Amino acid sequence: MENKTFTVTDDLVASRGQRFLNLGIDLFVQYIIGSSIGASIVLVAEISTNYTLSNWVDSLDRMSKFFMGILILAIYYYLTEMYFSRTIAKYFTKTLVVMKDGSKPNAYAIIKRTLCRFIPFEAFTFLGSNARGWHDVFSNTYVVKKHLFNDKKKLLESAE
Repeated sequence: MENKTFTVTDDLVASRGQRFLNLGIDLFVQYIIGSSIGASIVLVAEISTNYTLSNWVDSLDRMSKFFMGILILAIYYYLTEMYFSRTIAKYFTKTLVVMKDGSKPNAYAIIKRTLCRFIPFEAFTFLGSNARGWHDVFSNTYVVKKHLFNDKKKLLESAE
């Protein structure tokens, strides 16, 4: 019997629309996380009457907020894709991050994906002729339609 190995094909790759929706939802979630952290610090400061913390949050300049946003972005993408192979947006769009052979990405691939997101305008590279962005290409990962992916993988496994 022939040994068949799974390979991600073009029909499994998420559409540009799904990818764009992922971007928008994930940016919104990161904004909510950042706002929640700031509000929590202010709330704790007010309760503990430590107004130094509250004043610090209120006095953050644009550059400080920018670097806080980068930190939140890095932690958000690394943790969600490392442990779940999906971000919150990917749950809504029913997509998943996988390797070419259909396996779960390893830590090295996720770190590469996350670091590539810091390339200026990289977030829009999936809008070109290829629905894969640079963070996919450089990390050798794919964002796939979860249900089609699972169906195709089960079909191949049942044939073996």
